Amino acid sequence: MTRLDIVGLCGSLRAGSINRMALNLIGRSLPDGMTLEVADLRAVPFFDADLLADGFPPPVLALRERIRRAAGVVIATPEYNFSVPGVLKNALDWISRGDDQPFAAKPVAILSASPGALGGARVQYDLRKVLLFMNAHVMAKPEVFIGAAAAKFGADGSCTDETTRKIASDQMAAFERWIGGVRRMTGVA
Repeated sequence: MTRLDIVGLCGSLRAGSINRMALNLIGRSLPDGMTLEVADLRAVPFFDADLLADGFPPPVLALRERIRRAAGVVIATPEYNFSVPGVLKNALDWISRGDDQPFAAKPVAILSASPGALGGARVQYDLRKVLLFMNAHVMAKPEVFIGAAAAKFGADGSCTDETTRKIASDQMAAFERWIGGVRRMTGVA
């Protein structure tokens, strides 16, 4: 089987982010033959059409090319004010520009973690709308909302909750199948 190279995006920049911990859990939950590299969004400047008029800034070019090369993208994000955090939305705004935007026909899986009971459910629905506009192939199920997440990760960032580990593993097994289905549908080798 071909190795599946996955890129991860985290909607939080905070070092101790529970969504970063969830994304790290995803990296440890991948089926054999899949790898995850988490992209850093810190260097992506605020979207500015004047900057774009001069071409994509180098950090944006690098992110676009990293996504283009990936077999799929996993996004782990918190919910800010019932919606998508600015850092993630800003990166998506940059990536979406141009006819060659790399999310077109790209398989995507979403998860969210929150200290609240809903696990970031509202952000996922807003994020799905944005990704739909970008023509990404967002996996519908299994949906992963990690509620009361602060109690499910240890101080070292490891997941201490067996159910959460199983959900992450199940989502990545489904994502592997999803990537295969999208590839067959789009004719991508």
